[in-house]
Amino acid sequence: MLIVGWFALLLGGLGLTVFASIRSVGRIQTVVQRSRIPPFFVGLTLMSVGTDLPEIANSLISSFAGHGDLNAGDSIGSAVTQATLVLGLLPFLARPFRVPRFRLFVICLASMMALALGAVLMRDGFISRADGLILVLAWPIGSMLVMRQLSTAAEEPPAPGGPVLTDVGLALVFMALVGVGAAAMIKAFVEISSTLGAPEYLLSFFVASVGTSLPELAIDVVALRRGFRELALGDVLGSSFVDSTLSIGIGPLFFPTSVTATLAVTGSLTAIAALGLVALTMALARQHDRKTGVVLILLYVGVYFVMLS
Repeated sequence: MLIVGWFALLLGGLGLTVFASIRSVGRIQTVVQRSRIPPFFVGLTLMSVGTDLPEIANSLISSFAGHGDLNAGDSIGSAVTQATLVLGLLPFLARPFRVPRFRLFVICLASMMALALGAVLMRDGFISRADGLILVLAWPIGSMLVMRQLSTAAEEPPAPGGPVLTDVGLALVFMALVGVGAAAMIKAFVEISSTLGAPEYLLSFFVASVGTSLPELAIDVVALRRGFRELALGDVLGSSFVDSTLSIGIGPLFFPTSVTATLAVTGSLTAIAALGLVALTMALARQHDRKTGVVLILLYVGVYFVMLS
């Protein structure tokens, strides 16, 4: 009965995290739509950080608690989940859409390089404060380099201006709730993995990453249905890059922690291969429809077999 209670806490924390993330990002979306920033770059930077709040909160809380595998597994697993499963589901839940090949290639390459950097830093089984700083700084530096390579033309007009203080305040409230939900989720994960004797890294790589990726799926489906293709595409690709850099590094930057080196490196290399196949698949297609969606979902399933082997 005790484990049932922990599963209930896990689901409750996950539900609160997803709900608060969606609401906070919705407020952020209202604010940024009133600016004149190109929608793709809003999704690539601001929106991707917003939808990655569960992973960021998980990184801080799990690192503070000394469970580095929960941080690494969730962050790396989310990078794969968003580039394969989330992106693959979008044509089924929303509509087919064209994916600019060069943009996809540049961002996937940036994420792959970040994952390779993370693998090098984690190969000793420890993420130090310096390692965390390197990964955190890789996000703004990489984002600026990516944006310099890509077109800044906006495809969607900004919404009319208006007061935004209320939206900013509510966004901060919902962000605080994300932290509460993540704390409950991490506590439940630690207890469940201890009870079942399962490695924390694998549980977070496969289970937590799906849960913490739900905000991206929900937000991007809504954005596509409303015609904001650039915003959705920037978010789903940018979130993978955030997970590969900021999400992994932010926790150890404040609370250095150990990780299982073999699993962390294997997960990173698997994620690199998956992102490379995503870029290749999308480069060969004229648009992202249900056919390419099936391929990406199968890639996600393939990651399971590689990691479990």
